[in-house]
Amino acid sequence: MAVRASNDTFESEIKDGAVLADFYSDSCVPCKRMSPLLAEIEEENPAVKVVKLNINFDGETAEKYNVTAVPTLIFFKDGNEVTRITGAAKKQEILDAFNKLN
Repeated sequence: MAVRASNDTFESEIKDGAVLADFYSDSCVPCKRMSPLLAEIEEENPAVKVVKLNINFDGETAEKYNVTAVPTLIFFKDGNEVTRITGAAKKQEILDAFNKLN
């Protein structure tokens, strides 16, 4: 199940292992469409940790990572950004990006 992060908890959530961080907004239609897809990916792949950050409430973290559009998916390995996808993405595109972390 995805972890909801805040400005205070984000760094600790991404520091270990492979993490897919979903920067989203409640008012973003593509973000709403991505949410069930990310849940499906997480359910099918136990190695995938999804951390969600709402940019409306935790903009400081979004700014730190130069997130200028939503949805933005940032893939981290042990706290370091490996790659990112901006905009709505297909399942295979997300899986391919996540596989770069291993």
